[in-house]
Amino acid sequence: MTADRVPLLRVTELHKHFGALAVLKGVSFDVAAGARGHHRTERLGKSTCLRGINYLSAHERPHRTRRHRDRSVRNVPGVWRRMTDTELAPQRAQIGMVFQLFHLWPHLTARDNVALQPQKVGRRPRSEALEIADAMLAKVHMSHKRNEYPERLSGGQQQRVAIARALAQQPKLLLFDEPTSALDPELVGEVLNVIHELAEEGRSMLLVTHEIRFAREVANRVLFMDDGLIVEHGDPVSVLGEPGPKDCGNSCAR
Repeated sequence: MTADRVPLLRVTELHKHFGALAVLKGVSFDVAAGARGHHRTERLGKSTCLRGINYLSAHERPHRTRRHRDRSVRNVPGVWRRMTDTELAPQRAQIGMVFQLFHLWPHLTARDNVALQPQKVGRRPRSEALEIADAMLAKVHMSHKRNEYPERLSGGQQQRVAIARALAQQPKLLLFDEPTSALDPELVGEVLNVIHELAEEGRSMLLVTHEIRFAREVANRVLFMDDGLIVEHGDPVSVLGEPGPKDCGNSCAR
């Protein structure tokens, strides 16, 4: 593979189980720079796969995989070891995560929620962190609510603040874990519109969703997971418009 074709993210043979329950059974895929990939899933695997990509916690880290962001996670061939938080920190810094349930700090305003990452993790001066927060809130159309606390925001507004918070770390890849699933139907559109605008900017995103029409309009690649495996993948028209049986085995990397 030439340097200009190295994927932004590579996941190879991702496995995860909870006790005897196998949730991921060897999931593989690539995400190219500028790609907008959507996962549609049945039964098991969607959020676990997304969270496993970023090694969010010891509970959700993969049990076995070969590559993470094109970097080896074995110290010798054939021997698995878990990457430490120190080793993972540079990779995590390049991946922004938007959750189903917002996870905003209730004691901070929208502006301070967004400024927290560049200030505490990025070591930016507070004045600079607030400038970044203002810019990101403007991008998600929330400037007028920047001084409000989360309890005074609707679910859609809170999710837009959460997206601004993810953008504030200037990630190379954005992960969305069903960002509209906790919203009332009338609030879904405002969040999807923001994601659509980010896609039009050419941002690289991986989104787990059941919003099929949205995936068809925005994604340039769709993965369909069932029972811990990728069972269908391809462009939105092929997967969502003309579904049919495809044998992709355990590996659906492009």
